[in-house]
Amino acid sequence: MKKNDLYLIAGILLFILILYLLLHVFKSEGSRVVVTIDGKEYKTFLLNEDTVFTIRQEDGQWNTFEIKDGYVKMLEASCPDKLCVKFNKIHYNDETITCLPNRVVLRIVGGEENDIDAIAN
Repeated sequence: MKKNDLYLIAGILLFILILYLLLHVFKSEGSRVVVTIDGKEYKTFLLNEDTVFTIRQEDGQWNTFEIKDGYVKMLEASCPDKLCVKFNKIHYNDETITCLPNRVVLRIVGGEENDIDAIAN
């Protein structure tokens, strides 16, 4: 490796670090969880009210999630792969937990919009 190669690698790593820090600094915490089933809004919950809720669908599918300490986490689901249950808890604006087999999406909303989010959308 030559000296210029090291400068290029260092520059790329610095750019990635700055981008990562900017994205974390400008994140805003949401205030509500919007539950959608098959693309249609089902129910909205406040993040500051601790609760456990089970979504039961007509076809027998179900998902249970918990809102606690301002975070939401999928606890159980009837889907075969359980990827939504393995997902980390969320609380930042526009974060989602999705259960594709059951067509359920938990989305955080209500945080302050910022320029970076507006550009990314």
